Amino acid sequence: MSTLVSPTAGKVVIDGIDIKEDPTGIRKKIGVISHETYLYHELTAAENLRFFGKMYDTPHLETRIDELIKQVGLNYRKNDRVRTFSRGMKQRLSIARALIHDPPILFLDEPYTGLDQHASATFDRILGGMNAHDKTRVLISHDIERGISMCDRAIILAGGYIAHEMTESEISDLLQCRAIYEKHVEERT
Repeated sequence: MSTLVSPTAGKVVIDGIDIKEDPTGIRKKIGVISHETYLYHELTAAENLRFFGKMYDTPHLETRIDELIKQVGLNYRKNDRVRTFSRGMKQRLSIARALIHDPPILFLDEPYTGLDQHASATFDRILGGMNAHDKTRVLISHDIERGISMCDRAIILAGGYIAHEMTESEISDLLQCRAIYEKHVEERT
């Protein structure tokens, strides 16, 4: 779906665009956060964001760079080369890279890989601060609890097929049951 590889079979249409027919058109609408950062290690944090921002013709690019660098907590390292960053810092910068053009669709492929608790909380805050009605987020995660807590529709795949699907009300019921269970366990200890 992210156009990083071509489908081996079938057809992928996102927002009315066939990704095989117009991969450039769909790339303008998506942001990808993955365990792979897709950053240039010899560039600084700001230079990386500037490069990707120019690819997308991001308006008010310098303001957007400053905004995102601050959101991901890297303003003190803005002018440092990415090769000097820890794994978690690179992952936070890759979040900014994916958001530089304010895409309406986000693909999140194990986005918490390499993030410590503080960086995970920062990422949760960034995602939570986005208007969910303006963004479509597709999350791939082995952390089912975290994944379900972040969505309004869940699909669990097994062997490439849908094993289970949950609606917003089913997710809400599940989360309420989980909270009741945790409260019960806490009271007993």
